[in-house]
Amino acid sequence: MKLLFIVNPGSGSENTDFKTVITDFFKGLEHKFEIYELTKDCSNEQIKAAIDQAKATRVIAVGGDGTLKLVCDLLKGTKTPIGIIPAGSANGMAKELGVPLAINEALDLAINGETKEIHAVVVNGELCIHLSDIGFNAYIVKKFDDLPQRGMWGYTKALWKALWSHHKMEVEFQIGEEKIRSEAAMVVIANATMYGTGVKINPDGKLDDDVFEVILVKKYSLMEIIKIRFTDLPFNPEKIESFQTKGLRIQTKHKAHFQVDGEYIGKVNTIEAELLPAAITVIFKEIPS
Repeated sequence: MKLLFIVNPGSGSENTDFKTVITDFFKGLEHKFEIYELTKDCSNEQIKAAIDQAKATRVIAVGGDGTLKLVCDLLKGTKTPIGIIPAGSANGMAKELGVPLAINEALDLAINGETKEIHAVVVNGELCIHLSDIGFNAYIVKKFDDLPQRGMWGYTKALWKALWSHHKMEVEFQIGEEKIRSEAAMVVIANATMYGTGVKINPDGKLDDDVFEVILVKKYSLMEIIKIRFTDLPFNPEKIESFQTKGLRIQTKHKAHFQVDGEYIGKVNTIEAELLPAAITVIFKEIPS
C-alpha cells in the first residue's frame, strides 16, 4: 500500500512535527508513503497534481475539518479512500468516523481501517461533508476565527460573545409540499450527526443514505443543547425541528452568517443545497447507524 499525506503544518500543536512522526511510524513497515505539505500560496491545481503524481492507494488529510474538506473536494467522484489524522480545533468529521485523536492510532487506522462511500451536500457551490449552517453557530465560527486562542477555550469565548450579540432571523423554505416560515436562531444543513463539541444536532443522520437533514433551531435554548449533548431524548418541536430532503432552497429576510465545515464563508440571504450521492470514499472505524 502507498499512502499520500496532505499535511497542513499550521494545524495541531506547534510542537508537533508531522513529518518526523509519520516517518518514524513507517519504519519497519512495508508500506510506502509520501508527504505533501500545504503552503500559504499553493493552489488547488498544484495539490491535485501532487495527488495524481503520487498514485497513492489512500490519501490522508493531516489537519482539521478544513484540510479534510480540501482533500475531499479534490477527490470527489473518485474511489480513492480518504483518511484523517485529526489535528484541528474541533475535528468534527474525525469524531464522526471514529478516528482516534492520538496520532499513532490514527496512522494505524489510515492503513488498516475499513472504507465506505458516503454522500456529501453541495451548499451554495461549496462541498459540505460535515455540517453547514446559517445563523448562530456560523456567527460563533466567525468570532472564533477572530480570536488568537484555539481549542475549547477559544470556542467558549466565541460562544459567550455570540450569546450576547447574535439576533434571530426570519427564514423560509419548502420541504415537499410543506412551506415553512419561522423565526430561527440557526438553520443547519446536516450531512453528519454532531458538531466537534459533541453536540448531536442531527441524531437521525446517516452518511450513506439518500437524504440530508435540515435542522431548524427556532429558539437557542441552553437547556435544549445540554439535553441533546448528554441524553438521547428527542428535540422539543417548539424549539428544534428536523426535516429530510435531497434538495433545498432557504431564503432569509436579512443576510445571515454562513459557514461550511467550520469555515466561515460570509453573510448570505439565500442557501441552495443539493445531495451529492456516493461523493467520496472515507476510511473509518465506526459510522453511526
